[in-house]
Amino acid sequence: MKLSQLITEYVSLKQDMGMRFNSEASIFRSFLRSVADSDLTTVDPSSVVAFIAGKGPITAYWHLKYKVLAGLYRFAISRGYVDSSPLPTTVPKQPEPLRPYIYSTEELQRLLKATDMLENPMSPLQATTFRTLLLTLYGTGLRIGEALALTIADLSLADRLLLVRVSKFFKTRLVPMGPHLMDQLQAYLLKRRLLPHPLCEDSSLFSTRTGSALSYHRVRKIFSLLRKQAGVQRLDGATLAPRIHDIRHTFAVHRLELWYREGADVQRLLPQLATYMGHVDVSETQRYLSMTPELLHEASRRFENYALTRRVDHD
Repeated sequence: MKLSQLITEYVSLKQDMGMRFNSEASIFRSFLRSVADSDLTTVDPSSVVAFIAGKGPITAYWHLKYKVLAGLYRFAISRGYVDSSPLPTTVPKQPEPLRPYIYSTEELQRLLKATDMLENPMSPLQATTFRTLLLTLYGTGLRIGEALALTIADLSLADRLLLVRVSKFFKTRLVPMGPHLMDQLQAYLLKRRLLPHPLCEDSSLFSTRTGSALSYHRVRKIFSLLRKQAGVQRLDGATLAPRIHDIRHTFAVHRLELWYREGADVQRLLPQLATYMGHVDVSETQRYLSMTPELLHEASRRFENYALTRRVDHD
């Protein structure tokens, strides 16, 4: 059996089981280009190791490629297509988890101001589109992929709701908006309707001047320019530059800080925040609790007030 045949059969099985398997399929395509489409029994283990290793230091992507290929070869062995796996037997230690960058409100304001550099007569809505996209990400905590998948029909101004369809964990959810964000989106939508609508109301909310959806690659490239223009950079020793996805982390941390300052019951509100952000489990949201010194300070101050109250009550 050819390697391409195995991959097609395996991906089809997973997708028939209801899995998207898009990122895994992408890894398999890269794997095929790297090792060539040969018979399963003749795949060179050194070529497999070279594909997994890639270039540069070991990252989380090393482990992702290993995990995806391990699943493929477990399937092949269970079907009797091969007797063994060509994957390396020694797996290096998982690298430290990525530390998200939490933007300050002042940095967010500089990023919004930096969108002025995108003013362009050939693309008159480009600056407004990116400014509104950044405000939407910070005002709702959406994943960047969720925001780019929004259509005009998904925006309900009358109800102040965004409809997020089939997100990361195959869930569709309604996301309420605050009045300021709603006003911004309403003003943007009036301008957006001047652009082409290739799919009518199902056309992309955040689009290019031709009405087609903004690609993640394009957004990431432009955000890098905005970040440099705004002078936003890491000073914590981490090598990865602040990302557009980190705005989602910033949304969560700033919300938690606000709740602590207001004296709210954070533990009771965490499940609500988890639902709002589309997390499958509240533990995904709880990890935000230790992200910044400001948040730890607010939590410590809350505990100190609680401890002082308890001591007074007992005295």
